[in-house]
Amino acid sequence: MRLVCCGCRGLVLSLALVVAGLQGADAQTLYLRGQSVQPVFEGWELNPDGTYTMWFGYMNRNYEEEPVVPVGENNFFSPGPSDRGQPSHFYVRRQNFMFSTVVPADWGDQKLVWTMRHQGEDHVAVGWLFDPGWGVDEGVWRANRSTGIRGRGDRVNFVNEPPTVRILGEGTVMAFVEEPVTLTAWASDDGDPGPQEPREPRSRDNEEAEALPIVNFLPFRSGGPIQQQVVNHRTGTTTGLALTWLHHRGPGKVTFTPQAEALEPGNEVSTSVIFSEPGTYIIRAAADDTGFVTYVDVTVEVRKR
Repeated sequence: MRLVCCGCRGLVLSLALVVAGLQGADAQTLYLRGQSVQPVFEGWELNPDGTYTMWFGYMNRNYEEEPVVPVGENNFFSPGPSDRGQPSHFYVRRQNFMFSTVVPADWGDQKLVWTMRHQGEDHVAVGWLFDPGWGVDEGVWRANRSTGIRGRGDRVNFVNEPPTVRILGEGTVMAFVEEPVTLTAWASDDGDPGPQEPREPRSRDNEEAEALPIVNFLPFRSGGPIQQQVVNHRTGTTTGLALTWLHHRGPGKVTFTPQAEALEPGNEVSTSVIFSEPGTYIIRAAADDTGFVTYVDVTVEVRKR
């Protein structure tokens, strides 16, 4: 069961903190590194058992740096458990619906606060239930992910169900620094909403990007969900189903070959992964049907040989 909400109000509200954070004299300067990370509350869903799922994402203000902020005193939730599944590795720019946490049916008007401390700045995202405009449905998902602009409030009859995904093999995998290890996932979907045709960027966007001042050399203009990497792959499938591997937690650099790949429902997809440093990593497999994204995690213990 998904709560009905009005149009794209969830999109506007979920971007409010990001827009506010980008105001000021430096708003038109593109920074490669050294900037902070802004947590973002995306909205909530009512679950069949009466509990609520709160969705979160973030805005990494850097265009190149991918900060690592371990869960703890600089990356925590309150009240309740400080660890609610949030990432410790942050991809560049705006990343939507990156994780969720469930709160009980009697949560009421409490606020769930995600605090991020990085580059000498404190930023928070505040999740709450008391405003129906923050309800998340398929229309809000698609609007936030640039695959549609209508919510159920526009009387669109969405029938899409989220894809399913699971890791094949053990839940914890052993690996060695700079030695590839293979991870495999299985994913399926109902075939809706189907493949999306890639859209060419507007010429005005390109002109504006070229006109902006940059700090150091900007090799590319990056932004949007990491799942956008699969757009070109996805158009070759009959369903639009694709899978992206994400570095969710862990200290070093993670290299995937490939990171994103299209697949037919009920098929397997593998990636070869190389880790630059020892430590405990959480790798996330994200099944994406152009509307919803479903995640599953595998833990990788990386050691030196």
